[in-house]
Amino acid sequence: MPARTASDQPEQAQGRLHRLNLVMILPLIVATGVLLVAMDSRTWWHAVVLGLGVAAAVVTFARWAAGDLSRVAVPCLAVAAPVWPVGALLIDSGTAFYGISFVGAHVIPQLRRRRGAAAVLLSGFVAAVGAAKLLTEGDDSGDLIKYLIVPVGVTAALTGLMFPNKRFYDVVADLEEAREREAELAVARERIRFASDLHDIQGHTLHVVKLKIALAQKLLHSDTGRVEEELREVHALIADTISQTKELAYAQRRLNLSAELENAKNLFEAAGIRVHVDRAAGFDGRPGELLGQVLRETTTNILRHAQADEVWITLSQSGITVVNDGVPDTPLPELRGLAALRERVVDNGGELLVEQEDGRFRTAAAFPAPRPGATSDNA
Repeated sequence: MPARTASDQPEQAQGRLHRLNLVMILPLIVATGVLLVAMDSRTWWHAVVLGLGVAAAVVTFARWAAGDLSRVAVPCLAVAAPVWPVGALLIDSGTAFYGISFVGAHVIPQLRRRRGAAAVLLSGFVAAVGAAKLLTEGDDSGDLIKYLIVPVGVTAALTGLMFPNKRFYDVVADLEEAREREAELAVARERIRFASDLHDIQGHTLHVVKLKIALAQKLLHSDTGRVEEELREVHALIADTISQTKELAYAQRRLNLSAELENAKNLFEAAGIRVHVDRAAGFDGRPGELLGQVLRETTTNILRHAQADEVWITLSQSGITVVNDGVPDTPLPELRGLAALRERVVDNGGELLVEQEDGRFRTAAAFPAPRPGATSDNA
């Protein structure tokens, strides 16, 4: 299936509205035009001349309904404009303005500028022809109404109605485009979320594998049994990462806070870092998953960027706090993983703070405390 562009949605919405107008209104336009021609025609050439005005009106409306009026605007105006003076002065038809008023009313709102002047010019043209008829042949108030008041009034009213009509279609287009942009933004956000989750999984794994392989190299000639154990853990870790990546691709990935806490503790100890864990509460559901992601990302950052000797992990009723020492005085590089996590934490009603002070780095994520009596799968 071809991909839809950003403009497809507004075009489809406007197309449905235009087709609805075409089905409902075009038959009325044709029927009215035929009736007026039949009423005012006394010879075949009268019917031909008046019919040209009706034909121009029908073509104009059909192309307007198709959203392609610009191609026929000038030809239709050129055909409809002479019908009114010929009809009024030679055929004595008070309805010959039908074509020019209809065509002009649809064309003028489509102009990019000077639409007001064009509307005045259209009404002035209709009035001038009617005034010419009154000056040459008009002899009573009936002719005044027939050739001047009604034609000018209908033309002005029809033109005035088409301006809000044009604005309505513009608003529909803007709304549809805004909805399309919102959908595109949602897709972009989901892609960013997916990329961030993928970074959480694979970035963490790669750094742990690097750490374990470095440890295995140190022990290669002194403790082959420990080397084999480290390599088995590397193999298992890679297998688990492949499984998590597949789960992520099918939107099935769920982080377990307890497992992440134990994993972080083991990693820090393997790297020779003392770990102090104070666990007073647990979280389940989405907060628990996000806190697990924060802990995993923080663990990766400590192993990558700090020369830590000690790490303090506190899990309280409000969230999790991770503090580590061994932070250089120079500013740390941009921690993009935590920046992406901050957005997700905030979107789920929490907050994520990072602070660097006196050689220590503090990462704290907090959510509203669980309701009394609530259970926790991660407790």
